[in-house]
Order: sequence, then structure tokens, then C-alpha cells
Amino acid sequence: MKQIYLSVVIPCFDEMANLRKGVLSKVEHFLSKQKYNYEVIVVDDGSKDGSVGFIKKLIHDYPQFSLICSEHLGKAGAVTKGVLQAKGTYILFTDMDQATPIEEIEKILPYFDKFDIVIGSRNTKREGAPLSRQIVSRGALILKKLIIGMGDISDTQCGFKAFKHDVANIIFPKIANIHHGYKIISGSAVTAGFDMELLFLALKWGYKIKEVSVSWMYVETRRVSPVHDSIEGLRDLLIIKKNNSMGKYDRV
Repeated sequence: MKQIYLSVVIPCFDEMANLRKGVLSKVEHFLSKQKYNYEVIVVDDGSKDGSVGFIKKLIHDYPQFSLICSEHLGKAGAVTKGVLQAKGTYILFTDMDQATPIEEIEKILPYFDKFDIVIGSRNTKREGAPLSRQIVSRGALILKKLIIGMGDISDTQCGFKAFKHDVANIIFPKIANIHHGYKIISGSAVTAGFDMELLFLALKWGYKIKEVSVSWMYVETRRVSPVHDSIEGLRDLLIIKKNNSMGKYDRV
């Protein structure tokens, strides 16, 4: 069996609206035309809207696709499950809504000659996003610099991040261990802390990160609340600062 070059991990929680738009078929259509071997791992995070049945039926004809069914652990838990089962030389996690389309991986892969982690960045471009989202994003950038540093990374939250396999298998278990694993939750759980913590730990441990501008289109979602997300983001920043001061991010 040939080595898998690229693993794509896609978390799913009640995603029927996006699935009906054919997002996974678009992913398959692009990747099937590439010269490298790939796999797509969809991690269902306890969906209740029929997403699992839809995905099972769809991927029956896509041999490079697989489905992991998980209890509802939140995006962090779902992504971590997928990443740690991925076999690719490079591992990308991306959102089901494909706000950043899979084609943007072509901008990411060339940088792995010199970098350990390559992340998509919207920079100041938030095409289609309401003004409230843009204001929150700018405010979050300022707070991030003030509280935990990371001033060289302009966009920690774009859902398009790729890792070398060995780097992912060091960082993701560490994050999971810090939080004593991921616990069953209720409701949606997509917080800023997961992405920020991953990148903070990677920088602290000396991994090289490249931020690459990618296309991104705002996709309306019921899971976005500017006020609630701002409060959660500030809380997560303070937790990361506290964890760092307590030595939880130290390499042992």
C-alpha cells in the first residue's frame, strides 16, 4: 500500500444543511484529480440531524473516505480524534462548510519544505462577513497580543490548518492531556481556545509556523454569536495564560 500523502480531517456536528449543498462531493472531486494519495476522515461529533446516515450513503462510493462516529465532544475533541487516526505525511483539518475551499491546499503544501505547520489566514479580508464579526475579529487580535503574545500570527481562527504528521502526533495528545481528555457536552462547542492553544504550544516548543493567505467566504451559521464568542475567547486567552504560568505547556 502506497504512503498517504495528505489526510483531510473534517469535523461534523449536525451538518445536513452543508451536506445537502454537496460539500463532500466537491472535496472528493478536487482530491481525486491530484497525483498524490489521500484520505478524508469525517468525524461525526454526535449529530442528531441525520448527518451520519447521509455521510455513510455518500462515501460508499468514495473509497478514500472514512467516517468516525464519536460522542458529542465538541470540535476540539472531534478534530483530535481524526488527526490522531490520520496516516498522511501531512494532515489538514478543515470545516465542513468549506468557507475556505479544499483547493486552497495547493497554497499550503509547498511551504512544508521549510515549516512544520502551515495555516490559512484571512488576514483582514472577511468577505461577506457582517461588520460585527469584523469588529470582534480585530478586537480579538489585540487581546491575543496583549494577553499571550503570538503577535506574528494575524489569524489564529481560520479553520484551515495543516501539520506534518509527526508534529501533529506530538501536539494534539499534549493538548488533550492538559484538559484530561474531552468530555461529553451538550449543544454546540466551537471555541477560539482550541486553535489558539494549538498554535501557542507549537510556538513555545519551537515549531516553525507559516501563515498563508487563503480564500474565505463568510457562511452564515447559527453557531456564531459575536457577544458570546467574544466572552468565550477572552476566557480562553486567560486560561492559556494561566496554564502557561503554571508550566502546563512545558515540554517533559
